[in-house]
Amino acid sequence: MIELKNVSYIVEDHGEKKAILDNISCVFDDACLTAVTGENGSGKSTLMKIVVGILKPTEGKVFMDGKDITNLTIDERARKGINYAFQQPVLFNGLTVKDLIDLATKKENSVGVACNYLSKVGICAKVYINRPFDKTLSGGEQKRIEIALALAKKGKVYIFDEPEAGIDLWSFEKLNNIFDKEKCNIVVSHQEKLLKTADKILVLNHGKIEKFGSAKQVLKNLGKKCSMMEGGDVR
Repeated sequence: MIELKNVSYIVEDHGEKKAILDNISCVFDDACLTAVTGENGSGKSTLMKIVVGILKPTEGKVFMDGKDITNLTIDERARKGINYAFQQPVLFNGLTVKDLIDLATKKENSVGVACNYLSKVGICAKVYINRPFDKTLSGGEQKRIEIALALAKKGKVYIFDEPEAGIDLWSFEKLNNIFDKEKCNIVVSHQEKLLKTADKILVLNHGKIEKFGSAKQVLKNLGKKCSMMEGGDVR
């Protein structure tokens, strides 16, 4: 379980203070898929970076299973089981996909075991297992491989920032199947189809919580926002 208490993140913008996040308090439960959505610039990615430890809140506290982790580094949080799949995956020149799976699991894996992780994200393991994780891969390929790496770490908390990237090659049904429903799953997304698979939805608006509750109730209240675009892109 991840809990944020009175979290704010303030930056200087042309000499003036600007609140990217403003007094956020919420709980991301275990055995729950929580979707975080909102307009571009609403603070979604900043919130996730604070949870994972890339950023430190200007004010407030972050807790994991009731323990204060506000001052822990990203590595320390990773060791506690917080895994993050970036919106834009980090590339590793010189390392193959198999190398990265071994690093994620902290052991030498058989090709068969490594291939199981890739199969979960809709990738043909034989084609990709020895490919370098670099710019020769498409954006969608990079995204799905990074999701496989997050799953390989077997953590307690999984954070996926817009995992639907490259979805033209992969169905929403298969995307939904990657989430371990026994874990704390947090997914940042605009897609209504993905939001409908969530247990809860958190809507951010200009750094504040606009709505937070069951997916059914939040989607009902969003109403017209969800029907603005064919295919359900919530903006």
